[in-house]
Amino acid sequence: MIDHISFGVADLARARRFYDAVLAPLGYRYLRGGEETAGYGDDDAAFWIVAAPHPVAPDPGSGLHVCFRAPSRAAVDAFHAAALAAGGRDNGAPGARDYEPGYYAAFVIDPDGYRIEAYCGAPA
Repeated sequence: MIDHISFGVADLARARRFYDAVLAPLGYRYLRGGEETAGYGDDDAAFWIVAAPHPVAPDPGSGLHVCFRAPSRAAVDAFHAAALAAGGRDNGAPGARDYEPGYYAAFVIDPDGYRIEAYCGAPA
């Protein structure tokens, strides 16, 4: 349904360091971009960060977040650890959630204040 999504960031170099680290355990990587953009994915760039003079202010009460699919529960754990090591903030440690059977996820806040999640639906 969605081809791609992009987030405006205040500091592209800082955001790249963060997303390079947190997306690697999920099997995603930097694929293309330039001085103002960076696109991530597995075989096609679907998540973009863009240098923006006025990024949208994060609002924890908005419900807005981006969820990345993880290949395993261990990848969710690694995503969370990488995020904290790369300057992110915890917003929900890795674990099972009551959203649906088998839902295993971790939640972090990136350096720009955006909420991101890694999710795996595979059984334990």
